[in-house]
Amino acid sequence: MKWTKDAEQAVNRVPFFVRRRVRKRVEDEAKRRGSQTVTVEHVMDCQKKFLKRMEIEVKGYQVETCFGPGGCPNRAVAEDDLAEELENLLKSKDLLSVLKSRVKGPLKMHHEFRVSISDCPNACSRPQIADIGLIGAVSPVIAEAECSLCGLCRDVCREEAIELRGTSRALLINRDKCVACGECIRTCATGTLIEGEKGRRVMLGGKLGRHPQLARDLKGIRSRKGAIKIVEKCLKHHIQHCAEGERFGEILNRTGIGFVEE
Repeated sequence: MKWTKDAEQAVNRVPFFVRRRVRKRVEDEAKRRGSQTVTVEHVMDCQKKFLKRMEIEVKGYQVETCFGPGGCPNRAVAEDDLAEELENLLKSKDLLSVLKSRVKGPLKMHHEFRVSISDCPNACSRPQIADIGLIGAVSPVIAEAECSLCGLCRDVCREEAIELRGTSRALLINRDKCVACGECIRTCATGTLIEGEKGRRVMLGGKLGRHPQLARDLKGIRSRKGAIKIVEKCLKHHIQHCAEGERFGEILNRTGIGFVEE
């Protein structure tokens, strides 16, 4: 559906964590009025209705994704059905009923439990400020294939994590700098760099608001099954310790994250 320039600018001023939902409502409203083009009037009318009826819009959770499934070339991990699996998991916990029983006053969007999925360390979906962030990662491993000393892997690495030496053991990877984006692996033409661990980095407890904080990186790369198991543990912990609808990061500040490793 076409959008006027003013309409695009108006919807871009909506907070990012509800922008996608508002955008869909705006397009539905435009269609209801028989319009083929979304105007700024459609945006303003929907925004007013959304703010007045926010509690009706709250469903207890949100699963956000990056542009990876749309064909992004930077994807370290391609799992197009992961968002759907997590959506079903969150839905099964009936978080909306939990929030209604513990929040004093009307529910707001910030009460929802948010899981953010990014398919590479560029992290376009902002997993660092979500309750749980999952970041696609693939760790490079040096194989037996002889290095041609072309330097492409070193040049493509924005972290400067690869050192090229003119010896029989030509490559050296600085694991402290490497973010496991996999770009060096895709660049290597000789097969000297191959995929090692592949899966998801997991980050917990990020949030914005009056007291923002970045999520805690659990370190290491989890398999899909391992990452989902952590999500399940976190949901159980959230339901058990959520007192008044506070963000998961505030709960972790009180309880710590030891439960994840139990």
